[in-house]
Amino acid sequence: MESVSYTALRKLSKQCTSPVKKLAIVGDCATQQLAAALAGESVRRGCQLSVLDTDYDQMEAQLLDPASELYAFQPDFILMFASVQKVKARFQDTVPSERAAFAEREMQRFSGLWQAAAANSRAKILMFDFPEEEDAVFGSYALRNPASFGFQLRKLNALFGEKIAAEFPNVYPIALSAVQAMRGRPQFFENRTWYLAKLAVIPDALPDVVSRVMDTVAALAGKLKKCVVVDLDNTLWGGVIGDDGIDGIQLGELGDGPAFIALQKWLLELKRRGILLAVCSKNNEDTAKEPFEKHPETVLRLEDFAVFVANWENKADNIRSIQQTLNIGMDSFVFLDDNPFERNLVRQMLPEVTVPELPEDPALVPAFLESLHLFEAVSYSQEDAARTAQYQAEASRAAAQASFTSYEDYLISLDMQGEILPFDSFHYPRIAQLTQRSNQFNLRTVRYSESDIAAIAQDPQYLTRYMTLSDQYGEHGLISVVICKKVSDDTLFIDTWLMSCRVLRRGVEECLFDAIVQAALDSGFRYLTAEYLPTAKNKMVEHFYDGFGMQAEGGGKYRLDCKTYAKHRCHIKIR
Repeated sequence: MESVSYTALRKLSKQCTSPVKKLAIVGDCATQQLAAALAGESVRRGCQLSVLDTDYDQMEAQLLDPASELYAFQPDFILMFASVQKVKARFQDTVPSERAAFAEREMQRFSGLWQAAAANSRAKILMFDFPEEEDAVFGSYALRNPASFGFQLRKLNALFGEKIAAEFPNVYPIALSAVQAMRGRPQFFENRTWYLAKLAVIPDALPDVVSRVMDTVAALAGKLKKCVVVDLDNTLWGGVIGDDGIDGIQLGELGDGPAFIALQKWLLELKRRGILLAVCSKNNEDTAKEPFEKHPETVLRLEDFAVFVANWENKADNIRSIQQTLNIGMDSFVFLDDNPFERNLVRQMLPEVTVPELPEDPALVPAFLESLHLFEAVSYSQEDAARTAQYQAEASRAAAQASFTSYEDYLISLDMQGEILPFDSFHYPRIAQLTQRSNQFNLRTVRYSESDIAAIAQDPQYLTRYMTLSDQYGEHGLISVVICKKVSDDTLFIDTWLMSCRVLRRGVEECLFDAIVQAALDSGFRYLTAEYLPTAKNKMVEHFYDGFGMQAEGGGKYRLDCKTYAKHRCHIKIR
């Protein structure tokens, strides 16, 4: 998305006429311009926010008072802006003998505010970290002096990350320090505007700031990039493998080789985080694979790619093929190619795919891609690291299926085994992540944070189940989630039903539905009610409940008498 000025965002904010979510800003600095820029950026992103800008320097008053304007607004998000300038002022007011413990006291203060917000609202809390700020009292010696401001500020940022990771899963950090580092302090903060107007960020820098905020808001709404599709020649290495041969391409210490190595290392880190990698190259397949198999200095190997497509077809059609193989939304893809013709072709034929306009100089490409901030994360689980292996195993399953004439015989041959269990704390991150990432097989598309999942799991008004699956080819991991809520003494409502599309038509839906009906009966409920809420992406489950014999009541609502329900035949062994 092209950059935009603060003035343009302020104009766009006036076009925010159909907000879908609410965000409230609380801060100890002036936030009017931030609020306007954020509303404008939400319009630009197609995810309009109604933004409440609370009074100046009223963070405690707003967050600690259950009757405050903030909570009356009933926000979906609360953005906290504690300025580093006010942190510095509090440090200077601290007696020297107590300064070595300043960061811990500050963190206690913020923890109390987070606890109050969690007690008074179900809003997700976004909070800026603290940009670098020097007082030049100790110079570089501040790095080793625990009683210096520089030391305490760095410690505060470290404690901030550690605290929310360990105790506050409903708090999401926004890297304001990264924006200052990217722009440089003179293009981020001015003392005069701080002294006169208490602006902790100059207006010209606000587009970058609100872009970071909206990255997190979008990720919490399930709008995530999940796959990078890469070209090979002059993209992952210098030169053309078919012409130059394995000894002639630039990959290593010579020429532009270090830049290509840097890009490969970055892509490998994305893969380790759970982003899928795929190849889309105009090449003979054997020739295209040779560097990954034989070049001594390549960072990426064949096993790092979930899908490898090398042929002479047009790249838009090949990306469609990759999308069908991976079964994720087209808007989840990022396409990297050095050739302007190929980039424009994909933009024209696949407008949902993100296609960065790569610099011509390979040395500029890694930093350019990092600056785009395309891969925001709001959660991470151990299953993310295994995602590529899961998709590779899926390709093996597809190949095996082709050898069977009976689909049922194929399912039996998989030797599938699963577990269906109530939510537990070990799986909270993955369950929350599924609610945030799943779009296609998702009946109501309700997004939950990790703290929401923890609260639901501990609430006796809810009945919860997750399902795992494995077969002879490997582990699918946790692949489906169901949340049911008690609505009367004899009725449970299916609040959430979602599933990974990787396991469609394996019998998971039937097996899990059988288990939910039985759990409802065992808990004394006779009826199950449900709802289908249509979105742009979940049409595939429009008639999901019809297929299980639930009675349609109109408006997407359904009802089932559990005592009349007939179980399905299933080829999954439940452990």
